[in-house]
Amino acid sequence: MTQNPATEDPNLDSGAEQAPAPETGVEAQLAQLEAERDDMKDKLLRTLADMENLRRRTEREIADAKAYAVTSFARDMLGSADNLRRALENVPESAKSGDVALNALIEGVELTERDLLKTLERHGVRRIDPQGEKFDPNLHQAMFEAPDAAIAKGLVSKVVQSGYKIGERVLRPALVGVSAGAPKPAPKSAEPPASDGEDDTPSGN
Repeated sequence: MTQNPATEDPNLDSGAEQAPAPETGVEAQLAQLEAERDDMKDKLLRTLADMENLRRRTEREIADAKAYAVTSFARDMLGSADNLRRALENVPESAKSGDVALNALIEGVELTERDLLKTLERHGVRRIDPQGEKFDPNLHQAMFEAPDAAIAKGLVSKVVQSGYKIGERVLRPALVGVSAGAPKPAPKSAEPPASDGEDDTPSGN
């Protein structure tokens, strides 16, 4: 007996329409793998950046340790440098030309000071002698401010004590006096009014 096509089971053709289902599962797995790959790549780049920053920081710390290793020792040596400078500054000019032995002693002290400063410079320590320079609170410590006609306002007019730097750091600020500029002229005294020649004294009348 022939079966009527109209009475056939409608589910017979539904299988052809559900074929894409396996492909959808593969695409989902592929997308998940790509997301995991991107995440691992991001973590790797971050790790490499962290390692580079660590390398640079370590190099900087090693360089600083080398540059500033003598900081304490250099600070202790500043007193000796100050004493040599004071000794030279306190020698009277009249004494320098008369006594041969004294001149030899002065030259020896000057040579010792130069050698000490050169030794400090080899280890990165430099003297700050800012005479005539603009006052800088990062390098100088103002001890006083006074009028000075020869130096503009705000410039160092006197170095009381030299300062020192080690590398880019201030080991000791220079003690200085700062110019307040030319002194102000004294105020003029009040002049009496000019007389017109008439006697303003009241008469007895």
